[in-house]
Amino acid sequence: MKAGRVIDICVLTGKIMLENGAENYRVEDTMKRIANACYDGAEVGNSFATPTGIFMTIEDEGIKLQEVTKRTLNLKKVTEANQISREIVNKEISLDEAYKKLVRLDTENNLYPVWIQFTAAFIVSGALMLLFGGVWSDFIVTAFIGGIGYLIFYYNDELLKIKFLAEVLASMAIAAMGIFAVKYSIVSTLNIVVTGAVMPLVPGVPIANAVRDLLAGHLISGMGRGVEAILSAASIAIGIAITYRFLLN
Repeated sequence: MKAGRVIDICVLTGKIMLENGAENYRVEDTMKRIANACYDGAEVGNSFATPTGIFMTIEDEGIKLQEVTKRTLNLKKVTEANQISREIVNKEISLDEAYKKLVRLDTENNLYPVWIQFTAAFIVSGALMLLFGGVWSDFIVTAFIGGIGYLIFYYNDELLKIKFLAEVLASMAIAAMGIFAVKYSIVSTLNIVVTGAVMPLVPGVPIANAVRDLLAGHLISGMGRGVEAILSAASIAIGIAITYRFLLN
């Protein structure tokens, strides 16, 4: 009974962390620490995580496989799952209480509201446009283009459930808005404006996680995340290229 509960807790913790942007090596380490702590520090836990699945076993006690079908970025959930794991390791909560907290954390939707995400994309787009050599007079327009482009990505991702297609559509819209802004002399530099506006779509965290997994020796997960990041970047580039091809003369 205890082994089954421990494995369930380990797998659920790993699932929450992996789905919300944690590195694979960190997921594996957290699961092992929980299992070993529940057996008074004995090295009984063995875990293995890939971007699409988690394996957890306790020696001679049981094994469990959990498929991971979705991946997003919600570091708040990662932090809360880590905190629960620390409470388990430090014997601050019971296993049943920890499992209930993890189930509640897994089911709740605590993403930032859309308007906050829009505001963040708005600020990032304008700021990075300046960093790339743009001018202050283009700041507001670039920020609005980036914010609107992010909303197009957000709602298409919710509707289509295909992240790469949503990125293509959003980058096409951003490029089109940039072209029309230059055509009507609202902004002065097309490429810098478009580059700044697409930055909220760029997969920065997946790229960083891929590198960290590779450096930690997790070659499968590192390459998997790297390919995913490359596909996202390619989707953005394809959307911009298509729009440039048909709207720029």
